[in-house]
Amino acid sequence: MTSTNVLLAAVFVACACSAEKIDFDNAAPGALPPGWTVAMTHKGGAPKWEIVKDESAPSQPNVFAQVSKDATGERFPLAVYQNASVKDGTLSVKFKTISGGGDQAAGLVWRYQDPDNYYIVRANALEDNVVLYKVAKGERVALAPKGTPPKTYGVKHRVPKQTWSALSVSFQGNVFTVAFDGEKLFEVQDSTFSTAGKVGLWTKADSVTCFDDFQIDRSVAF
Repeated sequence: MTSTNVLLAAVFVACACSAEKIDFDNAAPGALPPGWTVAMTHKGGAPKWEIVKDESAPSQPNVFAQVSKDATGERFPLAVYQNASVKDGTLSVKFKTISGGGDQAAGLVWRYQDPDNYYIVRANALEDNVVLYKVAKGERVALAPKGTPPKTYGVKHRVPKQTWSALSVSFQGNVFTVAFDGEKLFEVQDSTFSTAGKVGLWTKADSVTCFDDFQIDRSVAF
């Protein structure tokens, strides 16, 4: 075996990747799916996440939805998946915004420590943009895409209302790569949270949003 092949074999042994896809179809309507808990950043009416039936779902019959309509502006309902702790990997989800006068948002959360500390990327169908934030000690801060001025607010991109779309983020070390419907939009670099954390879903204010086919691709170093 050549030295190159030895190195490649060592790399293969040192890294294992696994994927988990959650389609919510075996969960009971009106309840939380197994392994999920509800949290919220900031104040306002309690969030309400539940399984609902949706004939338009990418994988039928069920979706996971945030259905409360409290319009408090800085209110961020979270659904946290407790069965995974991930440092490096990729998250993806299909989502459909249903309603919301103040916001129609859908987000992915990673390296979640608690309701006041995590990363989140969200798409907003009222603003037609995609933005990546860190929430540190309860303060939400937009992180500018690489190669743009420091206070650049994500990227403009059409986010269709009441239509299924796909959002994904890959996170390796301090570099995060965001894609929408399979198209790479931007990268962000940040080192605030460098350890493994929970993953999950996010909305804002009065957003009523459905989610389906939540997928976790892990990169695990031994």
